[in-house]
Amino acid sequence: MRKEDCFYLGKIVRKHSFKGEVVAKLDTDEPELYTNLESVFVAFGSQLVPFFIEKSLLQKGNQLRLKIEDVNNEAEADEILGGEIYLPLEFLPKLTGNKFYFHEIINYKMIDENHGDIGVITGINDRTAQPLFEINANGTEVFIPMIDDFIIKVDRDNKTILVKTPEGLIDLYLNP
Repeated sequence: MRKEDCFYLGKIVRKHSFKGEVVAKLDTDEPELYTNLESVFVAFGSQLVPFFIEKSLLQKGNQLRLKIEDVNNEAEADEILGGEIYLPLEFLPKLTGNKFYFHEIINYKMIDENHGDIGVITGINDRTAQPLFEINANGTEVFIPMIDDFIIKVDRDNKTILVKTPEGLIDLYLNP
């Protein structure tokens, strides 16, 4: 399994018992969706290694206590401690309406209600206080804040996102 075919679910943050149990902090708004997993992939460098789950228990909101097959003591738990957990993309719940996953909208066309066709979404910059759409507008990079009030419609059939940006925002990039 390749990381490109998976999504980041969380990270193994601590050991729970001397019997090899670990606790994973899940990076999701709905941790209850992941309480009955049969297996997960743990990242070791660029490789994803499958681990089978014997039992799991959700605790403290987004922390999932795991008993992983063949991890039976503290030393074995230490080997996976700090490991990032991944699941195949098909495990993601389907979103509807104007909700979307960042990876889902790459290569969608961005259209502004007033400006028209802006370009193609090439990425999402989520390292800023406000995530930004990264758009290639015929070779010019355009950044649009990912604000719910800006997003009018996500059209999955036509792979477009219709936005209404504040006057002058697009011009900052295209008409300097």
